[in-house]
Formats: sequence, structure tokens, C-alpha cells
Amino acid sequence: MKKLGKQTIQFDNPPTILETATIVGPKEAEGPLAKYFDKCLEDEFWGEKTWEKAESKIIKETVNTVIHKSGLPSDSIDYCFAGDLLNQCISSSFGLRELNIPFFGIFGACSTFVEGMSLAAIFADAGIKNVLCAASSHFCSAEKQFRFPLELGTQRPPSAQWTVTGAGATIISSSGDGPHITHMTTGKIVDKGIKDANNMGAAMAPAALSTLISHFEDTGRSPNYYDAIITGDLGLIGKEILTELAMDKGYNIKSNYNDCGALIFDKNSQDTHSGGSGCGCCASVFSGLLFNQLKNKELSRLLLIATGALTNATTSQQGESIPGIAHAVSIEL
Repeated sequence: MKKLGKQTIQFDNPPTILETATIVGPKEAEGPLAKYFDKCLEDEFWGEKTWEKAESKIIKETVNTVIHKSGLPSDSIDYCFAGDLLNQCISSSFGLRELNIPFFGIFGACSTFVEGMSLAAIFADAGIKNVLCAASSHFCSAEKQFRFPLELGTQRPPSAQWTVTGAGATIISSSGDGPHITHMTTGKIVDKGIKDANNMGAAMAPAALSTLISHFEDTGRSPNYYDAIITGDLGLIGKEILTELAMDKGYNIKSNYNDCGALIFDKNSQDTHSGGSGCGCCASVFSGLLFNQLKNKELSRLLLIATGALTNATTSQQGESIPGIAHAVSIEL
């Protein structure tokens, strides 16, 4: 590995994204990306008694699916990085407790999936053969923890996003034909004083801008180097904010930029307000749509930037602002 600038690592032996898998909930199944998901659920409980147990089952079965699709025996997976939105990452730890693979529980809010990919890529570049990373979220469990019980029927403002019910998983290997992770740019915590927990896009967009600029400065690349620049999950409002902020800094990303939260739902036919969010949003969109486009060579160069709001219910109730984080990986054929 070689460090470029202040925040970017270039991999001498770029790790391969060997395979992906994703399972999503019923609302995601009604969206425009349904055909790219491995399994779409008919209800949010999936036979379980609680939403938390359902989320644990989703990440468990998603990980089992990616291992099956890869053709690798489970004992050939050397390490696992996984995380979610619930307290102490219980979806990941409870769902994967029978996996019998060395486990790192990680948390970066909605940036968790790319955080895991970054750490897995470091391991793979160092010679570890196969590393699994996964992330999940669940609309019902997240609303219960961060906002209001669903039974209250609380009205959501237009700036609010809809937490994705779903999980994505990928296996990153030290060998293979690609696509490859060539660079990773680790974000810094950015806090611009946004306090509205129903406008996460505005809170996270400055962090996405910071990582975007750092990546271009560290690598010497420009926006037009990439076929696609995808953030996750700023949603519709955050996407517009980032586009304008980047333009103000001299980076025109309009032609090749989109956001996982804007892609996963149909804004005209689905009542999700500002789009999708949650650990499972970026994880599902990448593991479904984007990896499929890379395999089919519809994309050759992808910059994936996952954003996270580093907050919880207590800090919001105490009037604290919402710090943001964004991590990026450059994926190339």
C-alpha cells in the first residue's frame, strides 16, 4: 500500500470484489431496482416476532447467500466486518453469531458498508485471502430507535428519508479478475451545525464534499475520470446540496453523479419523501445494481462514497448538532 496525500491509500495489489448479495424488504421490492436484488421479502417481519430479529435474519441470510454465490467454502473466509444502525450493532452480532468466522463489529452509521469495504481491502492487500463485509438496516427498527414508534403515525417532513429495510454483503479477495478496489479515501468528521434529525442529507453533504475533494486532490483525478460517482445516502435533498457545493469548489459532477438514496425508490410513485437512507441502502444498491453494472462492463470506473450521520436519539434530544462522515473507495475494472 502507498499513502497518497493526507487521506487516501493506493493499493499495490488491488483487491478483487469477488461476489455480492443483497436481500431487501417489500417497499424496496416495489422500487426501480427490484430485479437486481437476490431476494425481496413480502413483509418486514419475515416470520420473526420482532423487527430486530427480522433484521438479524436478513443480514444472516444475505451473508449466507454471498458465500454460496462465491462458491467458496465458509471456512475459507478469513475475517468478517459488519455493522448496522442499532445499539451495539446487535443486528450484525446476533445475526452472524453462528458464522464461526473472526468478526469485527463496525459502526459508521450509513457509511458502514464502505467503511467495511475499506478495511477489508487493507486486509486483502496485505495478503489475507478472503474477507467478508456486510451492513444492514430496517425501517421499523430504526424508526423505533431514532425517531418515533410507528404506532403513533407521526407525520414525516418532506426532508425526511426512508430507512431501507435490507442488507448487502460482499467478499473481497486478494486475487481475482476484478472489479478491483484501487484506492480508498477515509473521511474526516465534519460538523456544520445542522441539528434537524429529519434532514440528514443536509447534515451529511458537507462530509461527502470533504471526502470528494480530498480524493481528487490526493489522486490528481477529476470528476470526469469516473463513469459514475455514487454517494450513499444523501437522498434527494442532500444530492442537490452536494452538487451545488461541489460546483462552488470547482468540481462539476452533474453529468455522472447520483445517490443510492435517490436510486432505490421511485420518488413519483413511492411515498419516501427525500429518498432512502440507512446502512442497508448503500449496501443494497452497490451489491445489486452497481456490482451488476461493473460485471457487465456498463461501468469501468466507479467512485463509491458512503455517508453517515454520527448521531443517536440522546444527542438529538439534548440539542446537539449532527456530525457527518464519508468514506470512499475507487472501484475499477
